[in-house]
Amino acid sequence: MPVTGTLIWYYFICKRETWLMIHQIAPDEEDENLEIGRFIHEYRYQRDKKEIEVDSIKIDKLKKRGGQTIIQEVKKSSKFLESSRNQLLYYLYTLKQMGIEAKGELLFPEEKKKEELELTENAIQNIENAIQDIRRIARLPVPPQPEKIPYCRNCAYREYCWAEG
Repeated sequence: MPVTGTLIWYYFICKRETWLMIHQIAPDEEDENLEIGRFIHEYRYQRDKKEIEVDSIKIDKLKKRGGQTIIQEVKKSSKFLESSRNQLLYYLYTLKQMGIEAKGELLFPEEKKKEELELTENAIQNIENAIQDIRRIARLPVPPQPEKIPYCRNCAYREYCWAEG
């Protein structure tokens, strides 16, 4: 089963959401947070937007700086910082598996912030563990039980998990 950057991102937020995505159970597409994210993705950094699809990853931007390959991931906010970091590290990991050494940058345009990341041995182990666990979650016959976490309030799946019925 191919693991994508999106699955890595969801995995570090909510295991249930990961299962729902794998099983193609769509979130509320009209959710305000999804719409804002799509808008920022489409219109911010438009002039140098160079989204590149490689294997199971979609890199928002690719640059060369001083002979070094830099991949950049654009995010709406730094609220999901751990997930964002791991998604970018997964991209660096995937490229390394292909023989491409790169560094990463997380861009938060609305906050005018940037964070640089490098793939370390510790990060590689963390990503490999996440990939293995995502594949385990995918094989579950039903999604993991919902767990109340701070992100539930703004989640596009909140009605699926918490609706009375």
